[in-house]
Amino acid sequence: MEAVAQAAGVPAERVRRAVMAAGDLPSVAKAALLEGDAGLSRFAIRLFRPVLPMLADSADDVRDALARLGEAALEFKLDGARIQVHKSGDDVRIYSRRLNEVTGAVPELVEVVRALPARELMLDGEAIALQPGGTPHPFQTTMRRFGRKLDVDRLRQELPLAPFFFDILYLDGDSLLDEPQERRFEALTEVLPGGIVIPRTVTGSGDAAQGFLDTALGRGHEGIMAKARDAPYEAGNRGQRWLKVKPAQTLDLAVLAAEWGHGRRRGWLSNLHLGARDTEGGGFVMLGKTFKGMTDEMLAWQTIRLLQLEISRDDYTVYVRPELVVEVAFNDVQASPQYPGGVALRFARVKRYRTDKTADQADTIAAVQAIFRGRGRSPPARGEARRDPAAL
Repeated sequence: MEAVAQAAGVPAERVRRAVMAAGDLPSVAKAALLEGDAGLSRFAIRLFRPVLPMLADSADDVRDALARLGEAALEFKLDGARIQVHKSGDDVRIYSRRLNEVTGAVPELVEVVRALPARELMLDGEAIALQPGGTPHPFQTTMRRFGRKLDVDRLRQELPLAPFFFDILYLDGDSLLDEPQERRFEALTEVLPGGIVIPRTVTGSGDAAQGFLDTALGRGHEGIMAKARDAPYEAGNRGQRWLKVKPAQTLDLAVLAAEWGHGRRRGWLSNLHLGARDTEGGGFVMLGKTFKGMTDEMLAWQTIRLLQLEISRDDYTVYVRPELVVEVAFNDVQASPQYPGGVALRFARVKRYRTDKTADQADTIAAVQAIFRGRGRSPPARGEARRDPAAL
């Protein structure tokens, strides 16, 4: 976006805002380069043109989050599917995290939103499948509901979805993107019944925040979000105004390659090469490998999918286009002169594939190095690390 702004001679903020409203960079780049600032003016938020979702950085714990934000709004962090809902009268459309329309797959969500009294809405939230006791199904179970075109009614009966909304971006002709988070949430609660609004509290107390986190975990959710109350909605941006707090530290990383398995895993691609985004040099930086945490079903699926992404191979390894994102849990980040970022993950294991994320939404090497520095250590200089071919 900064390169487009420089090439077109327009402010970078104007390009960012246009991309936020348009949902994609290529169309904005074309307008900026051909028409300049006048071309950007037509990219305003409007219904049925989804905007990029605002993203969150990570905090070590609740006290770290409050130290960075001060008194903050805390919300349950659900392990569901991110949805963006647009409504104009009876016309309701639902979009995924990747801005794909999924309306036909989730009729019960359409019915809930259609019944809301507001004439025009744009909502941000999560859809999640709940068990009879109210605890959530695993993420993979919820994701069974998306992308289905057949047997939707049957699957709806077997696995109904519940929506929980945490933000409102547009209401009856007015954009709320620039309003502070506190005001947007007030507007949300004015137009939505309490049962579909995310559980929330506001506090600056570490003890109270920990209690809220414990409640979320006790109900089976993966953690909480901490949000700056004065923050605007920065669509498509992963900034410091939203922080996720989860007890198990995880990263979303791109798969760069995979090695053929041995023994009972023979014939399957098993050992994954994990990469973080390099926002300075471009591409991805390898952080290590893992074959842990994989079920037989996952091994079979990833073998088929990775072979579809193959760009080259040697006797042991298949190198792939970095398009798949995998959520990896780990115990620590350690110094490693073997890898170009100077750090590697310790005891990494796969939790799940994030099919709702694209590789450009993977975590960055800068974020991983920040975790390392947060433990009072400094990674080797980047020039001291040996470049791994799989990271290129």
